[in-house]
Amino acid sequence: MKMFLKRRIVPSQLAIMKNVTPIQLSKGIAIIFGLITFLGLSLFHLLFPRFFSEPLVQIPLLALFNGFTSYWLFFTAIQHFIYRKIKIIYKQIYRMKRPEGAFLQRLDMESNMLEEVELEVKEWASEKKKEIEQLKKMETYRREFLGNVSHELKTPVYNIQGYLDTLIETELKDEKINMKYLRKANKNVDRLSRIIQDLEVITKHEAGELELNWETFRIYDLAKESMESMEIMAKQKNIKLKFKDGSDKTVMVNADYAKIQQVIVNLITNSIKYGRAGGTTWIGIYKMDKQVLTEVTDNGIGIEQQHLPRLFERFYRVDPSRTRSKGKGGSGLGLAIVKHIIEAHKQYVHVRSKEDVGTTFGFTLAMVKD
Repeated sequence: MKMFLKRRIVPSQLAIMKNVTPIQLSKGIAIIFGLITFLGLSLFHLLFPRFFSEPLVQIPLLALFNGFTSYWLFFTAIQHFIYRKIKIIYKQIYRMKRPEGAFLQRLDMESNMLEEVELEVKEWASEKKKEIEQLKKMETYRREFLGNVSHELKTPVYNIQGYLDTLIETELKDEKINMKYLRKANKNVDRLSRIIQDLEVITKHEAGELELNWETFRIYDLAKESMESMEIMAKQKNIKLKFKDGSDKTVMVNADYAKIQQVIVNLITNSIKYGRAGGTTWIGIYKMDKQVLTEVTDNGIGIEQQHLPRLFERFYRVDPSRTRSKGKGGSGLGLAIVKHIIEAHKQYVHVRSKEDVGTTFGFTLAMVKD
């Protein structure tokens, strides 16, 4: 029975107390003590009337004095032993939550300070929990990133070293073989250079140093130009590059022409690399409310759903071994750069895919209305 009362009554009492301010609590206790004093003295007067010469004046005055005294004592006790300690906790949490120099809100004894502090503590704890989870994710990402960077840089460096060591140690006199090895070494130098350049672009964006040259242009014309620049690569796999039916040819956008071209070229390159031989890559351009949606779709091998959330991470590949074995390995930064460029325009990029059906990458840009 005691355990039942403890579970049922105490929480409800605490809930009621939590909604009472210190001043209201002090007043309530003062009234209770005043009433107890009044009733007690009245009963005492009935039993021993000779102790009061003027009961109608003395009893109410004593009750009032006792109520006032109990109010003052209880309020002082709350202020000294509870309020000050709570205030220290409140200040510490508030300072950690708010930027340096922010105005510290004052805890008022007439306010529901226990509830305010409880809400602050819960909010602070929730924020810290999110920060800890984010830090754990970032730590995992950091380890993966360092491993990927090491691996990506190691491959071309080892290749270059191998070709040059062969030329130096064997002292080949066949100019054709020498030139072949030098070309291979040069190819790996180019790959190394691309990785460094791509990393530089991403670093500038993350540091807020990626400058955009804003201009107004037709996104259809840019997409058409990008498709024409990729025709040779597409013909090597017999992949057709087409616009989707219903694509808007006249819509204007406000963006950085060169960087959006880099985005479209990256997405077309991706679709050709992982598209089916003899397949098709489509580009669709559609008006939205205040934006223009551009999509690049292929009918290639598709991507498993579990990989989609991580596709825009640096160096992330769905299947690194398969990618390299087929000679499709780039810098591993193409989609990461796409994401950073679009986010620099304050817009969004997305992907949807189905295995053995194909993949669609889409991004939005601000539309210029007529």
